Amino acid sequence: MITIQVIDKKHQDDINIKNEPFRLFGRMIPSYTNGVWSYTVEKFPDAEVAQMCFPDENYDYDALAADHIFVGAYDEDRCIGLAILRHEWHKFLYLYDLKINADYRGKHIGALLLEKSKALALEHGYRGLYTQGQDNNPGACLFYIKNGFEIGGLDTHIYKGTKQEGKSDILFYCDILP
Repeated sequence: MITIQVIDKKHQDDINIKNEPFRLFGRMIPSYTNGVWSYTVEKFPDAEVAQMCFPDENYDYDALAADHIFVGAYDEDRCIGLAILRHEWHKFLYLYDLKINADYRGKHIGALLLEKSKALALEHGYRGLYTQGQDNNPGACLFYIKNGFEIGGLDTHIYKGTKQEGKSDILFYCDILP
C-alpha cells in the first residue's frame, strides 16, 4: 500500500532517492495571446526521441529543513517518490523537485504527492503551488496541466551559456483558492 507523508529528520536519507531517466518525445510550445496562455505539443520523429536523466542532487536535510518541506511516497518502508517544497515570499509554495521511481510511474504516485503538497500549501497559508518544467519535457509539462496547473510564464533566458542552451522553462501555477 502506498502512503504519502512528510519526511522528518528520522527519515532524512529518503530525500536523496535517485533520479531516473525519462523520455524526451517532443516540445511544449506555449503561446500568450490576449492575456491567455495556450500551448501545442510538437512531437519528435521516432529517430529524435531521447532519454534524459538529471544528476543526483545529494540534498542536505539539515541545511534545507528550515525553508523546505519534504514529502515522500512510500511502498511500505521504501521511499519511491519525492516532492520537495520551498517556502517563498509570495503566495505560492514552490515545488522545487518531484520525482518518482521508474517502476512506479503511471500509477498516480505523482498526483498523490501533488495532492499532499496542495494541502501543505494551504496549511502554511499559501494560495497554491508553482513549479517549472523544461519545454523539451512535455511529459512533465502535460502532467502538471493534468493535475490542475496552468501556464503562468515562459523563461527563454535561463539556459543561455549552459549545456542546455536552446531550452526554455515554462512556469506552471496551481491556484488552490477560489
